[in-house]
Amino acid sequence: MEILELMHMLMENLVEVAILIFEFIGVGVIIWSGIKGFVYYITKNPNVKLTLAQGLAIGLEFKLGSEILKTVVVREWQEIVTVGAIIALRAALTFLIHWEIKEEHKDKLEAAQESLKNEEK
Repeated sequence: MEILELMHMLMENLVEVAILIFEFIGVGVIIWSGIKGFVYYITKNPNVKLTLAQGLAIGLEFKLGSEILKTVVVREWQEIVTVGAIIALRAALTFLIHWEIKEEHKDKLEAAQESLKNEEK
């Protein structure tokens, strides 16, 4: 019985550390993307929207990973519902950001194709 308690305590500590690491990485990626996006905006770089969206998506993926890990250590139904709602919100945000990235890539491809057509004429 002591071995099981020790393993349970070890798992909880490992999960807590992993949650902190994932949260830290996610926040760091989002901050870095925001700074990079701001610099691109100031320098009128045409990739500002795409760069910012990609950084936010990656940061949210790390944050979503930490929320999923939190489901391992929750004890009460209320906590499970709260974590589930957070996961759903972050998943929806991630989906919307990926959709925005896809649309931006599509717009750039169409613009490049239009440019090629104009050069051929």
